[in-house]
Amino acid sequence: MSQIQDPIREGLKRGWKVLGGALGPAPKKIVCDVAIVGSGAGAGITADLLAKAGLQVVMIEEGPLKSSSDFRQKESDAYPQLYQESAARKTEDKAINILQGRCVGGSTTVNWTSSFRTPAPTLQFWRDRFGLADYSVEALAPYFAQAEQRLNILPWLTAPNENNDLLRRGAARLGIQAATISRNVKGCWNLGSCGLGCPTNAKQSMLVTTIPAALDRGAQLLTEMRVESFELANGKVTALYCRPVMSNSAPAPAVSAQIATKIVAKHYVLAGGAINSPAVLLRSNAPDPHGLLGARTFLHPVVMSSGVFEQKVEAWSGAPQTIYTDHFLETQAIDGPMGYKLEAPPLHPIIFASTVPGFGQSQQALLESFPHNHTLLALMRDGFHDQSRGGKVKLRGDGSAVLDYPLTDYVMDGARRALLTMAEIQFAAGARQVLPLHEMAQPYTSWGEARDAVSALPMKPLLTKVVSAHVMGGCGLGGDEKRGVTRPDGVHWQLENLSIHDGSIFPTSIGANPQLSIYGTVNRLAQGLVKRLTGRDVVLA
Repeated sequence: MSQIQDPIREGLKRGWKVLGGALGPAPKKIVCDVAIVGSGAGAGITADLLAKAGLQVVMIEEGPLKSSSDFRQKESDAYPQLYQESAARKTEDKAINILQGRCVGGSTTVNWTSSFRTPAPTLQFWRDRFGLADYSVEALAPYFAQAEQRLNILPWLTAPNENNDLLRRGAARLGIQAATISRNVKGCWNLGSCGLGCPTNAKQSMLVTTIPAALDRGAQLLTEMRVESFELANGKVTALYCRPVMSNSAPAPAVSAQIATKIVAKHYVLAGGAINSPAVLLRSNAPDPHGLLGARTFLHPVVMSSGVFEQKVEAWSGAPQTIYTDHFLETQAIDGPMGYKLEAPPLHPIIFASTVPGFGQSQQALLESFPHNHTLLALMRDGFHDQSRGGKVKLRGDGSAVLDYPLTDYVMDGARRALLTMAEIQFAAGARQVLPLHEMAQPYTSWGEARDAVSALPMKPLLTKVVSAHVMGGCGLGGDEKRGVTRPDGVHWQLENLSIHDGSIFPTSIGANPQLSIYGTVNRLAQGLVKRLTGRDVVLA
């Protein structure tokens, strides 16, 4: 790994304007054209385009700046350094674990590279229910195409690893169609450690694409700085305030914690990600005349099924997600019973041990089976039914964000059907035993046994293992201010110089891994913002 060039360290040597943490304290005041909160999918695309237009851009990121030289394929390094709350962020009732990035590049630095355009039924629902007349497949297509070219998003042509091929084989034996996932990689080594940071810079995340491009054009980056709040007056943002934090987001020592940085800009872009973006506005007492801020926050709640096979699966090795099936989305009306997308996630020891149920001898047996273990996940499509309104971002007493996400009977009905589907596919693929991830489940050795048991399980929060790596909504788009926090052009309905450019603007979940939806949508919004600020036409290339 030492022979691989590190574009981040090389850029710092060239004189990039990066401060925070070990790179030095930020000044007390910065004046710029545009201040961007965050550095993930939406922030990276926006910064690239704004800097290309010649604007003075400052990005503020709460997490640390880490690069390929720091990515050693170790969970013990990656989770505390690169994830919100050390990969243990939870909903208010602790019933859902949320994986969300917290580093330069945000979740794009640690995701599994799965790339899907926003499904047509999702866009149709937005047009029908939220007045987003210009959000169509045709209108977004050129912006998706630009993002796909910029980030090398292409179908994965290498043969799937055994973990993914088991999904393909099991589905085929049941007559269920499966397809290949596109990935944003270039020269991928097929290591399987995408979720721990790419040590070869093959993943075309914001960390190695748009952010370096913006920094090369003179943009500034503040790391290990938390944006506390906006200063508001007369329907505009007049400043934002940020403070230094430790690399794990704990408050900085008392002396430095007193040093707030004030950033004054002509325009502000909020791109801290769903949960964090609504929280900044809540801490700022932003106008919310219709009670929409932080509401309708969606997770794609995920349930999982763990199978053990005679042969070795070694689910930690090879491209992490390359096969999927949308059969159980396409056969459900979008506003009917909850549909779900099936994928095969990678497995690593810590995340596996902390996810499977049981303790003592039962957990020891599962850990011993680790090389033979295959897990399926069902990514449930929330936000399209009256009984699936997602959750609400709230503030704790210390001002930090927490998501209240009720697991309704409607959601749990989808969870039960998904557990049944996954068990059937795994047995069809040849599993010798299947364990639905539920505290009261046992390993089952036949499809009939699993079907009867899962049908009888109490589908309750904390008993049913639910996780998510996709957070959307909370600052939703709306064709009028009664249906959204954000205008169709990405500007806040009540704050004329604030744009919101991240997954928080989606009025429902996507129904697919959301990174490409953010890239394509924000590409259009950011190009529009450049045009309004400079009169120039700039495209992502």
